[in-house]
Amino acid sequence: MSCKLLFGGRQITPRKISKEVAEKKDEQLRDYELVLIVSPEIAEEGFEAILEKTSQFITGNGGVVSDVERWGKKRLAYPIDHFMEGSYVLTRFKLKPTLGKELKANLQISEDVLRHLLIRVDG
Repeated sequence: MSCKLLFGGRQITPRKISKEVAEKKDEQLRDYELVLIVSPEIAEEGFEAILEKTSQFITGNGGVVSDVERWGKKRLAYPIDHFMEGSYVLTRFKLKPTLGKELKANLQISEDVLRHLLIRVDG
């Protein structure tokens, strides 16, 4: 089924976006914020390893980490996996839009990450 448009009394058929243009659009880096709640039972070395693993995923896939804020241990509003507190971290970075789902999947697999929230920041 083709779509025909009228323009100035003439029929025109819209062109499809070429694959190259679509690929370039995906290559553009977007701004993201990621909040992690890490299990309070994790030692400092394990906590650093989680942050390093996340940063390596971002930079290894062409992204750039701009800021990492450690908020420390905070009390949770409700128990998560029988924990009443967690270590919070906010990470700001740039990443290709296609890799957001992969990052989320990696965080969901990790048993040490209680919750995560990935937000695309509109400029």
